[in-house]
Amino acid sequence: MGERRKALQRLLARAAGVEPDEAGRVLAAFLMFFLVLGSYFAVRPVRETVGTVLGRNRTAGLFVWTWALSIAIVPAYGWLVARLRRSTFLPWIYGTVALSLGAAGLAFSADERNLLAGQVFYVWISVLNLFVVSVFWSFLLDVFDGMQTRRLFGFVAAGGTAGALAGPTLTSLVVPFVHNSGVLFIGAGGFVLAMLLQRHLLRAWRPGGASGAVNPSSGAPAERIIGGSPFAGFGLVLRSPFLLGVAAFVALAASVTTFLYFEQLRIVEATFSSVTRRTQVFSMLDAVVQALAILTQLFLTGRLAARLGLVALLSIVPAAMVLGLLALAASGTFAVLAVVFVLRRAGEYALVRVGREMLFSRVGEETRYKAKNVIDVPVYRGADALTAQLKNGLENAGMSIGAVAVLGSGVAGLWALCGWWLGRSADRGQGRT
Repeated sequence: MGERRKALQRLLARAAGVEPDEAGRVLAAFLMFFLVLGSYFAVRPVRETVGTVLGRNRTAGLFVWTWALSIAIVPAYGWLVARLRRSTFLPWIYGTVALSLGAAGLAFSADERNLLAGQVFYVWISVLNLFVVSVFWSFLLDVFDGMQTRRLFGFVAAGGTAGALAGPTLTSLVVPFVHNSGVLFIGAGGFVLAMLLQRHLLRAWRPGGASGAVNPSSGAPAERIIGGSPFAGFGLVLRSPFLLGVAAFVALAASVTTFLYFEQLRIVEATFSSVTRRTQVFSMLDAVVQALAILTQLFLTGRLAARLGLVALLSIVPAAMVLGLLALAASGTFAVLAVVFVLRRAGEYALVRVGREMLFSRVGEETRYKAKNVIDVPVYRGADALTAQLKNGLENAGMSIGAVAVLGSGVAGLWALCGWWLGRSADRGQGRT
């Protein structure tokens, strides 16, 4: 057993520069993220199928409800952060997600085309997918310090990508047999396992545990109560030019993503008539995205961060989207959409998201747990809602889909410039809050 452990440590050291005392935490974080994203991406094709059943106009309207719920969930989470130990509330977040997926599975088992259940599920899962990932990275930013994040976050993110590859692959294989309700039950089970693993990692994070991240004078981070106002995150963002820049970056990213999302719904709906076939197509697209992302994370992300800094991680994908959206404007075919969609999402997971989380390695606890969630959830979903309504309004007013795509390429250009500024500021040691 000792030789196997040493061999594993040598492999981790070569792959991601993992030190021997970091190996346990890194592997636990890798597996936990595998379960979180694997469970979400197993159920994500069900959400997309629900979107095609509801129709584009009704789905666009749900983006406003999603934004409203995302605003409401932040002070509720802020209340938990201010009053409870992280060792108490963090695992139960994933437990609550598991219960909600199980309830949705029961509803869809009775009628998979139930419009009310579909709308509630669509809004709820659209908020949770951002929230659970944001909470995961807030937790990891406590477990690892700023220098460790540049070495290790790419590898940890690969765990999530591996899960995001396994999830839709599993869905594509089993959905003809268990249907959409069965897929939701599988996702619920995955979040239960993630909750149990997080409790294990929290125990290692206490004094005498494996993390080594504890300040003896202040006690274990997992047992400290952060305190403050449930609404403090909003004020922290508004008072910091750097956090406002991060918020602008996230809003622009969401705008490009939402445009591509609705194009995906439109073209898939026109191309595939079967509900089950649509779910399989969405699953296969997800699988390709995750395969490309994990290769990038394992072999490129860390090297780019070390050699070129956060500027590269935050600006390469937005710049590529300028060209991709222009190509989509010229063609409008499923093949071109699939290429642009895959490149954007793979780049988001492998480069942009990792770089974005590194931006928060230099901030305080309250910013990580409160302001970060303001940016990750209501800011992102607010841009979602605005873009959905704007795109729908422009098309209903007579603007061609190609012209809207050209407009989207201009938004991608602003996204690239914002990423360059944030990366440059972080690489120069600015951005502390």
